[in-house]
Amino acid sequence: MTTIESQTTSHLLDQHILADFIQHAGEIEHPREMIIDVLRAIQLHHGWVPDDGVELTAAILGLTPVEVEEIATFYDKIFRRPVGRFVIHLCDSVCCWTRGADEIAAHLQKTLNIEFGQTTADGLFTLLPSCCLGCCGIAPAVMIKQQFYGPLTPEKVDELIATLRQEGSA
Repeated sequence: MTTIESQTTSHLLDQHILADFIQHAGEIEHPREMIIDVLRAIQLHHGWVPDDGVELTAAILGLTPVEVEEIATFYDKIFRRPVGRFVIHLCDSVCCWTRGADEIAAHLQKTLNIEFGQTTADGLFTLLPSCCLGCCGIAPAVMIKQQFYGPLTPEKVDELIATLRQEGSA
């Protein structure tokens, strides 16, 4: 594995975490299993995974950038372009849609003044559909920063957005 320069990677990953990943990758039989872990760590530190994050992941794990890119673009929770501070994943499973997710989707789009895949002008919110969040018991639901919210109504959405806006301005 090539030596990874700390000055070129510090904007992507904390150097202690980088060292831990490098050590762990050298100790396991199939470092490819760590792709998602490394990409998520880069995303947590940087906000999203730029091309040099894919290249860093490949260097850490001894893979080609294409092998990492195949995984990075498959998962909808890995962001390959800048996103807002709060990414709202709206569940669009059958269960959520039969319980009013279409109304929640329309309300979110109107309230945030964006369409799916867009980010608000202030950079706070990105709205994305998600195939299934696995939280049918609280449908309709969204996930923001690994936390689930539901069952949602337009009023609960307004409260949630207000709370997040306040957190975002702090």
